[in-house]
Amino acid sequence: MNLRPWLRPGIGVKRWALVAFIGLVALALAGALLLRQFYRDAQVEGPLQAILYVLTLQFLPYGLRGAILAVAGIGLFVVGSVRLIRALTDPFRTGGGQPFVEVIYQKRFLARGPRIVAIGGGTGLSILLRGLKEHTSNLTAVVTMADDGGSSGKLREVLGIPPVGDIRNCIAALADAEPLMTQLLQYRFPDAEPGTDAAPAAAHPEPERLGGHAVGNLLIAAMTAIEQGDFEEGVRTINRVLAVRGQVIPVSPKPLTLHARLEDGSEVVGQARITRTGGISRVWISPDDVQAGDDAIRAIAEADAIVIGPGSLYTSIVPALLLPEVQRAIAASAVPCIYVANVATQQAETTGMDLGAHVEALAAHVPPELVDVVLANNNFGAREPGDWHAEPVRLTWPPATAPAPRLVLDDLVDPANAHHHDPARLAGAIVRIVEREAGSRRRSSAARSA
Repeated sequence: MNLRPWLRPGIGVKRWALVAFIGLVALALAGALLLRQFYRDAQVEGPLQAILYVLTLQFLPYGLRGAILAVAGIGLFVVGSVRLIRALTDPFRTGGGQPFVEVIYQKRFLARGPRIVAIGGGTGLSILLRGLKEHTSNLTAVVTMADDGGSSGKLREVLGIPPVGDIRNCIAALADAEPLMTQLLQYRFPDAEPGTDAAPAAAHPEPERLGGHAVGNLLIAAMTAIEQGDFEEGVRTINRVLAVRGQVIPVSPKPLTLHARLEDGSEVVGQARITRTGGISRVWISPDDVQAGDDAIRAIAEADAIVIGPGSLYTSIVPALLLPEVQRAIAASAVPCIYVANVATQQAETTGMDLGAHVEALAAHVPPELVDVVLANNNFGAREPGDWHAEPVRLTWPPATAPAPRLVLDDLVDPANAHHHDPARLAGAIVRIVEREAGSRRRSSAARSA
């Protein structure tokens, strides 16, 4: 057991250890004074005098007596402290072997971090959260509810609940027990092999029922059922049960349907179809009267910074911003709003779009003054994956919108994959912007809501 980690700045132990030490010193001095007074006033003689003579080391020089007692005191203090800490912390050691002092330091340090709200969905949002959780535990992921493909789409159709896939991805990203928790939540039950007759379907229906579903999706669906169909409460409970850093909340308690109008005038319905469609002109959601969740609006109002993206532009980012309450909450906030542009285009959905086109598309769906800062990547030397079907987002500026947000360039890309952000680099860039913008905003909230 090493005492040094317990004395690091931020752990919150040194001041109370000092108070306890001063108390022990005061008790020792009081005992010494009482013993000295008793020895003088009582005129002790005989065997008792000999015993006190030995106990107080009077047969040694005065300076040596003090040195011996000091060494003995330090030794007893260190041994006692180590044993006490071990007795208190051993029952709480994490399963991964992480020292309990590291857990305490992490919790206390991260609890003082900025309150950041990240809005979006898909892989991009989970990458952002994975990086930001190393800087603050005051994180809120506000997740879009328009997904209708894969396991989420099946559960949405069968159970009538909002899509859970992006919720699952964000919870996995914020879990303390990565990568084990990620492996658990992302595990998908295998599909039943067609044509196999090893067992009757009636006797073993699980593959047909669970095939393709992720464990995390089923957990969220089950918790929603336990909470009497209250999806928001089900997600709140999952956040508590899995003890994630921060919280993940849906932008709306109801599922959304995404619609897109293409440049040729035709329309496409459904997030899964739109993400495979190019030439998108505009998107919108239904039903028209859907309300944003109270948790989402409260988180935006209490944030120190608002981050939009990264993620699929039309199918992950814009749908969450189309709710009028979300737009009003961002407009009323006096903290910086940062749009994180993708590092690469997305096949079909944003093929050929440069940075200016991304910002213009966003401004076409929400008031352009909502965004204060655009954060974009300026490193184009990352490795391109073998199945590369995209291109880096070219840096063209300013966009054809007024007023144009402030542009911040940084090295944000994953060196091993030019299609994704690097979590640590992206989080570091955002934290630097938040610290630089603290206490000020390019546009006042009054001007933004005018």
